[in-house]
Parts: sequence; structure tokens; C-alpha cells
Amino acid sequence: MRMFHAVAAVQLLAARLMHLATDTLAQNEAVTKRAPKGCSLSNTAVRKDWEYMSNTERKAYISAVQCLQKLPSKSDPTWAPAAKTRYDDFVAIHVNQTMYIHSNGLFLTWDRYFVWAYEQALRNECGYKGYQPYWNWFAHTDNIYKSPVFDGSDTSLGGDGEFFSHNGSLAGARTIVIPSGQGGRCIKSGPFKNTQANIGPISPGMQGFTDLVPDITVQNHRCVRRDLSTYIPKKWFTTANLLNVTIGAGSTTHKLFWTEIQGRYPDGFLGMHTSGHYTMGSDATDLYSSVNDPAFWLHHAMLDRTYWIWQTLYPSEANKVAGTLTLQNRPPTRDATVDEPLDLGVNGDTRLIKDMFDTFGGTPLCYIYA
Repeated sequence: MRMFHAVAAVQLLAARLMHLATDTLAQNEAVTKRAPKGCSLSNTAVRKDWEYMSNTERKAYISAVQCLQKLPSKSDPTWAPAAKTRYDDFVAIHVNQTMYIHSNGLFLTWDRYFVWAYEQALRNECGYKGYQPYWNWFAHTDNIYKSPVFDGSDTSLGGDGEFFSHNGSLAGARTIVIPSGQGGRCIKSGPFKNTQANIGPISPGMQGFTDLVPDITVQNHRCVRRDLSTYIPKKWFTTANLLNVTIGAGSTTHKLFWTEIQGRYPDGFLGMHTSGHYTMGSDATDLYSSVNDPAFWLHHAMLDRTYWIWQTLYPSEANKVAGTLTLQNRPPTRDATVDEPLDLGVNGDTRLIKDMFDTFGGTPLCYIYA
């Protein structure tokens, strides 16, 4: 019953917001002459829930991801010797920027730009015709193994990992204990069975990793590991937590939303961003190299969707930032402003935070969520 209410709530919110977004765009077009390549109702991308995509659509996305995993890296080998593929380029920049894009003022907009740049690589370099899908956190919270994202079928992002006896995971800056799942080793089923990585692990939250590397200078060719958690979705992907960050007490200002979505670790509250990573477990628990798990992108598209929903509900707060320039302000730095640069390395031009506020502003974003 709780799962039904959460799914129904998020679908209702999204449906209302999609109408609001398209109405706003239509009004803008009525009073503004758009450039031929601008964002308009006719070319706005619509990002979909993986569960409601057809098998053909899912397989096209999977093939494009596998394509990026085979294309050669564009990174300077003297900067990231461990990066061997185009997919690795995204892992490498995330590792390199980790201390400056999490729990700080750049977090939400850098992440938005990162997902968009990945979507563009899938489309422009691998011929993908669709757009970046998302994993609806609030579906299948009673049984994550039945989620079409993780059910191990040929239209999933792979199933659980092979069983590995370990002592759980430590989340929330190592303050919140997460019980072990039934996996832990290499993804054992689906299109990404035994999929390979070259970078990391660097600082995983799951216990039992022994093959750690220091950074992107050391290649570590290995399989991507996963340990699906049944504990986290039931505890944190709840209707109450969804409503809190959309229409509740945790939503009324940008700073409150920013805090809640990331988590309040001293209070034992994991937050939706960290919860998604620890639901996937294993490699996805590594703050630095979590991008190695191909489900990372569906999780972060859902994070961006939640941000998009919140922005649409609170237009007076939508173009604000909170936080400093470093992770949890360590070391202490000044407050971020909307003019901070967002660096994606070889994956995209350097943009500013303020360029990422409007998802159909055409600078360069042009998408909404279904």
C-alpha cells in the first residue's frame, strides 16, 4: 500500500508539472521569436520512466551504453591514464571533481549538466535516438528485485551481483550502517553481466573491497559489482519523504530542499541521493567512481527529475544555490554563486551554474520529464 501511494503521488505531481512546463513554454513562444535551433514545444526532449519504456526503447538505450563502453577514450592519457573508453571519460571527470561537486553549491546543477552531457554522447556518438531514462525510486520498494531496472532480464540494467559474504555497508559519511544484501560481487545477469570497469574503486562504502586504487592514474581492470538492498527503499523511498521535498516542510526554500535531498547524516537520515547509491550497493557506494555502475545514470536522472519537480513548484527559489565550493565545506571555502563554472573535461564545454537552472531554456538544455 505504501508503495502504491508513493508511486501515485509522484506520477500525479509529474503529470501536473509536465502540463505546467508545456504551458509555460507555449506562452514563451507566443511572445518570443525563437532561434531555429532554440528550445520549443516541437523539439523538447521528454525523459521517460524506464518502467514505461517499450522493450525496443530499452534495448536501444542499452546498446548505446555498451557502445560508449567500447569507444576509445578522449581524455588526455597523461591526465587520466586509467581511462580507456568513452564511458571511462565520464567516470574520470567525476572522480577528479568529487570533492567539488558533492554536498556543496555545485551539486544539483553540475549533476544536471553531467547527465545531459552523457545523454548527448549516447545520441551523438552512438546513434541513440531516445533520451536519458530514469529509475523511479518509489516503484517496487517492496521488492527491488522486481524492478525492471534491476530484474536481470535482457531489458534491464542488469540484476544483482553474485553473492559475496561481507559485513554490510557504511553510508552517510560512514555514520549509517546498511545491512548486507544477497549480492556483492560481479553483476550476474542481464545485458551488463560481468561488465568491466577500469577506474576505481577508491572509497567504497561497502565492506570487503580489497582492490582499491588511489585515483585516475592507476588502471584497475575488473568487473562492476552490485549488492541490491531491500532495506533502503522501504526505509527512505517513502511517500512521506517524497512529499517532504516537494510540498512539505523540507521543500519551501532552496537550502531546505538541497539539505533534504542530500541527507542529514547526523540525524540518521540518508536522503534520496545517497539512498539510491546504496540501493544499488557495491561499486555504486563509492563517492568517487560510482559512475561505473550503468544504473548510475537512471538514478541521477531521477534525482534531476525531483529537482525539476521542486523548481517548477517553487519558481521564486528555483534559481538559487546553497552551500560552498567544497564537499561539506571541507576545507572551508566561500559560498557558491550562480556564476560558478561547471567543468566536465572532454565531455562538455565549461558552463555556469545559472545556465543549468532552466531545463528548457536552450542554454543548452531542452528537456522535461514524463
